[in-house]
Parts: sequence; C-alpha cells; structure tokens
Amino acid sequence: MNDSWNAFFREDIRLEATGSGLLDGKTFGLKDVFAVKGHVSGAGNPDWLRTHEPAERNAAVVDRLLAQGARLRGMTHTDELMYSLNGQNFHYGTPINPKAPDRLPGGSSSGSAVAVAAGLTDFAIGTDTGGSVRVPSAYCGIYGIRPTHGAVTADGLIPLAPRFDTVGWMARNARLLLQVGEALLPDAAAGGGFTRLYWPEEAWAMADEPSAALLKPIAERLAADIAPPEAITVAPEGLDEWMRVFRVLQGLEIGEIHGAWIKRESPVFEPSIAERFDWAAGLKRSESEGEERLCREIRARLRGLLADGGLLVLPTIPGPPPHRDIGGKANEERRSRTMQLSCIAGLSGLPQVTIPAAAADGAPIGLSVIAGAGEDLKLLRWVDGWTSRHSSLLAQS
Repeated sequence: MNDSWNAFFREDIRLEATGSGLLDGKTFGLKDVFAVKGHVSGAGNPDWLRTHEPAERNAAVVDRLLAQGARLRGMTHTDELMYSLNGQNFHYGTPINPKAPDRLPGGSSSGSAVAVAAGLTDFAIGTDTGGSVRVPSAYCGIYGIRPTHGAVTADGLIPLAPRFDTVGWMARNARLLLQVGEALLPDAAAGGGFTRLYWPEEAWAMADEPSAALLKPIAERLAADIAPPEAITVAPEGLDEWMRVFRVLQGLEIGEIHGAWIKRESPVFEPSIAERFDWAAGLKRSESEGEERLCREIRARLRGLLADGGLLVLPTIPGPPPHRDIGGKANEERRSRTMQLSCIAGLSGLPQVTIPAAAADGAPIGLSVIAGAGEDLKLLRWVDGWTSRHSSLLAQS
C-alpha cells in the first residue's frame, strides 16, 4: 500500500478475517482510538501513546468485522483525543484530502475518511461525538453514518464523551455503507417506509448561499420520492443555543474522563485543542441543570417528530472544506457553524447519513438525512435505493 495521503498512523497493524460473511474480501481502516490486541492506541497524541499499555483484546467492533470476512489494513490518523473537527494533527501531520488536496480532510476521523476517499481501503471505522464521521465524510466526498447512540457497542473505544460517542463508518458507495451496517447493527423489523420529510429552516440558514443553491435541488428530489417537504423550525431556542448546550455537556464528560490524566502527565496539545481541554476542566456539573433539562427536551422533541417514518434533510456542512491554512477567527467561525449543524443528531442521539451530493468551489459538500431512533438500517437501505436511482445527480459519488 502506498500511503502518499498520510491516512495511516500504523500501516503495519493488520489482521486477517476470522470468518466469512457480508464483508468477504473487503478491507478496512481503523481509527487509532480502538483497541487492537497487543497494540497501544495513540489517540493522535504521543503522550497518550507513551503513558498507556497495549490492549489485551480487540475492540468488539473489530472482532465483529473480522468475523464477517473483512480484513484490517492499518490504524488511521485522528485529531488529538478526538477533540477537533479539522483533521489537523500537531504531531503527525494533517492527512491530505484526496478530493481537494489544498483543503482540510475534516476530523477527528480524518485518516479513516482519507483512506476511503483515496481507495486505500474499501471502508473505514471512525467515531462521531460532535461530527467526527459526518464532517470528514462530507469534506472528502464519501458516504458516512453516525448511528443511533448506543446502536453499535463502544467496547474497546477510548472515550471522549460517552453520552455522545458513537462508532461510525464510511464508504465510497451507499451499498457498502449498508453492508457494513448489516454487519454491525442489530437486526430490526423492516417497518413501513419514510412518509414525511422536514426541512429545518435554521439548519439550511447555516449553509453558505452557493452551497445551499447546489444542495436544494437534490434535497427536492429526495422529497419527490417521499412527500412534499414541510419547512419547520426544530430549534426555537436557536441552533447557537443547542450548540452551547452540546459543548457544555460534552465538555463536562471530557473533563471528568481525561482531567486527571492531563493533570498528571501534562501532555503537549496543539494550542487550540489545549484551550478546549482547559475550558472543559473549568466546567462544573452542579451548574449544568439548565443544559441537562434542555437536552432532554430536545431529545424528546426530535424523537417524537421523526417517529414512525419522518426524515430531516439538511446540509452536512456549511460549505466546501476550508483551506488547510485556516486559523484564528475564521476557523472558530467555521467550527461554530459546523457544530450548529452536527449538534442536532448529537443531542437527540439519532442516526444521520451524509451523502456526497455536490461540489462547490471545486471541493465536496454533503447532504444529510436524519431518521428516527433505531431506524439505522431502514435509513441505510433507503439511501442505498435512492442513490442507485438518482446517481447522476450526485457529483461526488
């Protein structure tokens, strides 16, 4: 394998299939935050690598994929301790986006997305807490899913914030995305089809005008296969408030889980990531009652809205991936708009699939669909069928 894209942290960590099944002959990359027996997962930081022991067994998701006939072909790069959306790594370098080499690959599952987009593996496993599968998938012009929270076991995963952490995956086509889902997700009754489609107006307002203009005709074709779309407000409090709630609740868990290690080891982080860890360390659980209450309300509201066949359709990201040298105020503004989109599925715990729908300014942009809780396989099957029927619409597939 010629990894000229810097997708892999360790190419030499390989495992052969242990069985035969849905994924016979397929290869996968694995984000370097999952346990592989005898290997120390580095979580994108040399100090983490230095201070932890080799795993005694594989993460559950690894064993399940191997049993279905897939072969592991290396550990992929991640942002430091998964606490970023850009894909930049202060220590190991930033993977190169195969669809737009002058742009960021997105994070924190940057190496996984790059491995898939470059054709180095058939699919890849990542994690998604605040957008870390959806964002790099959209930036690199591939398919990706954040499943219903808890639908795929996180056993053997280095946590960031367990109440939001999910095990997600990426592929170059919707059929393989579905096949991986069939291998990883619990069996579910087929149920009825999707019958209602909603356009969250505040989410569409997060996209820049050229990107929205490209995505809306594709979203309208989605609607034509279901029902006339209903424009709604999902966040009367404002998506900026939803993002703030998500950041606080995520930050509380991050501080509780990683604070002692950071204090003991004084790890070296990239400055903006160090600032986030410092901010998280100052949060107090006793002061989060309002955020907890609103999170419960958001979860109940969205799950009720999408129960029994509802879909939300929205941009995955605000626009094409930023240039690799983005920083300062522009970087923070882009992060904020991206998180306002990604926090919708994060707070509600609902499954979201991003589709490589178009290209803007020479780089990929993604369109997302969010379904009801536990409707992951139903959503994946619908996306597979829809993209097969309308493949000519999708510039990046």
